Formats: sequence, structure tokens, C-alpha cells
Amino acid sequence: QLQLVESGGGLVQAGGSLRLSCAASGRIFSINAMRWYRQAPGKQRELVAVITSGGSTNYADSVKGRSTVSRDNVKNTVYLQMNSLKPEDTAVYYCIADVKTTALVMRGYWGQGTQVTVSS
Repeated sequence: QLQLVESGGGLVQAGGSLRLSCAASGRIFSINAMRWYRQAPGKQRELVAVITSGGSTNYADSVKGRSTVSRDNVKNTVYLQMNSLKPEDTAVYYCIADVKTTALVMRGYWGQGTQVTVSS
């Protein structure tokens, strides 16, 4: 059973930092792109950051310059380092991985989400 487990969320004051982690485990042949999304109450889900298997990254304008996405391909883990946090960063953060369970089968898997709350 393949699963993604996120950690690292919590309550932080504005201006603070958090590092989110998302570890994939189970039957994994390889992992392509890994993404972080977030969803705040009453708002649409937002793509925050993407990192490809080769390490190329892309960020939403709302977090660019304040966040860094990285991955450890040995540990099948993706990270999201968030600095200079703002109250508007408050949301549930989800990781998604495009996982190949065999050489021919790939699908997206979601984590359960981790709450990030930034107080002003």
C-alpha cells in the first residue's frame, strides 16, 4: 500500500519559518514530479511548488522568494522550507507525488495534509 505522510506543520508567528516534509513509502518504482498544494478555508486549492525528478522547481508567485522545495530521491521525500511566513499562508498543505509503481504504471498519490497556521 503506497502512502504519503506529511509532517512539519504547526502554529508559528508571522515572520517565522516552517519546514514541511512528505515521505512516500510502499511499492515505488520511481517518483516523477512532486508537488505541494495548499487550501485555505473558503478558498480554492493553490499549487504552491513543484519539483521534477531532475530537480527543476517552480513556485507560485505568492511564495516565490520565501519558499524552497527540495527532495531526497533516496528517501522518497519532498520538503518545503517556508520562511517569512505571513498570516495568508495559513492553510492545509498537501503533497502530491506522481509515482510509478511499475515501469508502466504511474498515478498521482496525495498525502493526508498538514495544517499550517500563521498568527499575526
